[in-house]
Amino acid sequence: MKRLWGLVLCAALVCGICGSAMMESREDSAYKLYFLEGDLRRSAGGDIYRTEDVWLEDGTPLETAEGLMTALLQGPADESLQSPIPAGTRLLSLELQGTRAVVDLTMTYAALSGVALTLADYAVALTLTQLPEIVSVQITVRGQELAYREKQVLTARDVRLSPVGDVVSTVRATLYFPDAAATLQPEERTLELYEGDTQAGAVVRALEAGPEGGALGAVMPEGFRVLSAWLEEDVCYVNLSAAQLEGLPRGTVLYNAIDALRRSLASLEAVAEVRFLVDGEFAETYGGTAIGRPYTG
Repeated sequence: MKRLWGLVLCAALVCGICGSAMMESREDSAYKLYFLEGDLRRSAGGDIYRTEDVWLEDGTPLETAEGLMTALLQGPADESLQSPIPAGTRLLSLELQGTRAVVDLTMTYAALSGVALTLADYAVALTLTQLPEIVSVQITVRGQELAYREKQVLTARDVRLSPVGDVVSTVRATLYFPDAAATLQPEERTLELYEGDTQAGAVVRALEAGPEGGALGAVMPEGFRVLSAWLEEDVCYVNLSAAQLEGLPRGTVLYNAIDALRRSLASLEAVAEVRFLVDGEFAETYGGTAIGRPYTG
């Protein structure tokens, strides 16, 4: 009998050790959920959105997106935040169509309109587009678009997250946009920097927003997004996503987007060289466009 109990105890210890090892080997990643300030007086001169961290077990992009939506619909744990999404809203389905996430929600979401709908839409869009595989978001209710919504396909670039006031400094830059012949032309600009801004980030944001002059066109194609841009000493690094390449136009359109980034960032006085990465690694090409060599202007 003692021998039997000894075997049972050994088995239990082995299972416990294995279970602990499995728990330790599981990898979780941190993501952000976008909610609203509960007291809007706190957002005066700043963002109306504030994030709350959530940890999700690593999985496929679809699994991660579903996990983010489930957590977002549950609402914030921080009592100083509030969800713009009506209580009781459930996720019916989530599909990835290329770099677009199509989110289908229950009828409670259809009760939103006007500013309330916009705030809820962008809470969803900002939460999902932090994944490099998702560039745009489409939200439906029981499979139908809301006809009174101003814009059906949403991207993070559509949301102005920077404070409206409290400009802390400015920087001069030469931005490049295509003319009618698809030739890049310079546009001299003074860019406003807000608290927490970087010069590189301000240039990228301005390129995404488009030209001020009516004779020039947008240089960033639909679906193109810079994951991050930062300055180390006098070298500016620009990180792009491999996942979004699937939906991007190739040839002149993509070349102009890359070239506009190179030339616009190199116009900053603090930048001597521009280097490109893809998913954090140096690469020779991006969609057929050469990015391997440093650009020095």
